[in-house]
Amino acid sequence: MAGVRFLAGSLWFLALLRLGAAAEAAGVVSVDGQRAIASTSEDFVCATLDWWPPDKCDYGTCSWGRASLLNLVTADDIPSPPPFPGSFSPLTLRLGGSLQDKVVYGTGDAKGPCAPFVKNASEMHGFTQGCLPMRRWDELNAFFQKSGAKIVFGLNALNGRVPLQDGSMGGNWDSTNAASLIRYTVSKGYTIHGWELGNELSGNGVGTRVGADQYVKDVIALKSTVDNVYRGSPSKPLVLAPGGFFDAGWFNELIVKTRPNLINAVTHHIYNLGPGVDTHLIDKILNPSYLDGMASTFSNLRGLLKAAGTSAVAWVGEAGGAYNSGHHLVTDAFVFSFWFLDQFGMSAKYDTKSYCRQSFIGGNYGLLNTTTFQPNPDYYSAINRVSVTSEGAHGHTPRRHGRKFAQAASAMREEYHLTAKNGNIQSQVMMLNGRALVTDADGNIPRMEPVRVAAAQHIVIAPYSIVFAHIPYFRAPACS
Repeated sequence: MAGVRFLAGSLWFLALLRLGAAAEAAGVVSVDGQRAIASTSEDFVCATLDWWPPDKCDYGTCSWGRASLLNLVTADDIPSPPPFPGSFSPLTLRLGGSLQDKVVYGTGDAKGPCAPFVKNASEMHGFTQGCLPMRRWDELNAFFQKSGAKIVFGLNALNGRVPLQDGSMGGNWDSTNAASLIRYTVSKGYTIHGWELGNELSGNGVGTRVGADQYVKDVIALKSTVDNVYRGSPSKPLVLAPGGFFDAGWFNELIVKTRPNLINAVTHHIYNLGPGVDTHLIDKILNPSYLDGMASTFSNLRGLLKAAGTSAVAWVGEAGGAYNSGHHLVTDAFVFSFWFLDQFGMSAKYDTKSYCRQSFIGGNYGLLNTTTFQPNPDYYSAINRVSVTSEGAHGHTPRRHGRKFAQAASAMREEYHLTAKNGNIQSQVMMLNGRALVTDADGNIPRMEPVRVAAAQHIVIAPYSIVFAHIPYFRAPACS
């Protein structure tokens, strides 16, 4: 067995036993409940909504449908109750993505008509500038209010920039249009959990980049705008940045120059499996050593934050695993839960406070199917992670002498065994204790029903399966 992660009060296991390996192998897991090594927050479960139009295509496949923030159906169009954020309670939604830095806001101060994105291969990311009409912003906020989701909005960080000779973008960020959107949002009484500046402009950037010193100035400008617009409000939204790939030098400069409290969360993205067209994705997903490669990023970011003495915390702002929209029957299938849950748990171990999965819907890595809105396997993996495991403190790596569980002779535990339908790890149907997880005729999410097992029995983990074990009689002082 490989890839064991666990939480105080419960254990969860990712069984990556290769076919042909020993049929049975015994192991011992010890949990030290005396101390916590990290904590998450109520924002930990997070997913993204993106801007990609229907004609966004990768490798000949157009997988986004009408999942864009500009045309995604709203709560009024979906039968009630929908398989939506209430299942997670709460869910944070991060709105953004590659086209974020090409979006203008139709608040009246923007020059020209409020036109949609148009495909153009000569443009960065393959599309022209697009506009968010305020009537659409109103519709989205009505949906967010109905769903109960907490919203983090990614702002266009390229307004006002000029191209530099080295290929980067220079000059101060023009915050006029963003400030207008923020003021409009406040005037309408819409609740925004956080405002994030930019998407993938850190380090070498994707499409283009902005230097860290300049980015610091722009984050401070956003902080000033938020403070001014929300002056007198009982609570202020978070300020987040940079929403890009981790570059130690670049991130360190941002963190040091915004300490102690000019930024609330430092956000980074994860696509550690490579492009969606890679034919070796499954091999990478099922290789614990490969997955453990992300530990250095989590650890290094935690170290930078601690050394700087900042109040800012680490967030994973976007995690899709395989970039360019993922890969059908891999990143939207049962097998992807081995990547998702592993990285999810690993991030928590290193004090990450929020983990935003790309995407809630859209592409080949959505928690929901883009056309039917039916949950993909990772949706159920996330529900089990939220409902079964205890919130907050996480147990540390097994030690030789762990705390023993005090249990009565009749003690029982609850187990949730997740497997792929018919043993096909590329299936889009997940089984819970042998029962298919599918919505009913009214769209209701099935109940997550465990099997009860005598505490004295071993936890038996089948190859290519995921097991959550809830141990109610275990008491962890670290969590009290």
